[in-house]
Amino acid sequence: MSGRVDAFAILKESASFPTKPKTQTPVEESAIEDIARQNNFPSRPANKPAKPERRKQRRYRTGRNQHLGIRATAETVERFYKAADARNVPLGEVLRLALDALERAGGTRESQSSE
Repeated sequence: MSGRVDAFAILKESASFPTKPKTQTPVEESAIEDIARQNNFPSRPANKPAKPERRKQRRYRTGRNQHLGIRATAETVERFYKAADARNVPLGEVLRLALDALERAGGTRESQSSE
């Protein structure tokens, strides 16, 4: 055996079709501005979206090591953080207090809806 066959030899040959030249010419900026002015469409810079306010980072040593990922509305999340800030406690403590209050109130969703 004298050698291996070049598997990419066909790719090394030049293409058998020519590329088409660009036929459209770009429109001038002044023409675009004239058309916009004639149609009462003024140019303006895009509005930058407001950045949400960052919360102060919380660092508590509580011994809690379980993760609870939940989905909530922005309003509910804000209420949750506001409750934690007002009591100056970790988020896990707010959850524990809320669950304690729910258990003290008694009842379940099924019993409330049947009344």
